Amino acid sequence: MANWLLKTEPSVYSFDALVRDKKTVWDGVANNLALIHLRSMKPGDRAFIYHTDDERAVIGTAQITSKPYADPKESDPKLVVVDVKPVKKLASPVPLARMKTDERLEGFELFRNSRLSVVPVTDEQWTRIEELAQ
Repeated sequence: MANWLLKTEPSVYSFDALVRDKKTVWDGVANNLALIHLRSMKPGDRAFIYHTDDERAVIGTAQITSKPYADPKESDPKLVVVDVKPVKKLASPVPLARMKTDERLEGFELFRNSRLSVVPVTDEQWTRIEELAQ
């Protein structure tokens, strides 16, 4: 099982919208490296949902429920999507600024490649972010 961080603009699609919808197709990814990460996903993988814009925080957790498949809205077969369902909202959001000051999160891909919309998360990073949400 792998862990991921999926970025979304809350004004476009928030974690609360995912909870309301009970599932969604995670689409709109066009960056080559982010697409490589999407193609690596498997059903059962975990994902943090991260709100961009003014929030800049991890808001909740989700689960990948499908293998990657061609985006049905696009004609380019290189553009893939996965299905995602919500798991839980974090007790407290974990802001980017807080994560950046945590020694245990040093080297997190989110910090090194901040524009990437899909980021791998190590087990240690996953555990630490959950601890920070308490």
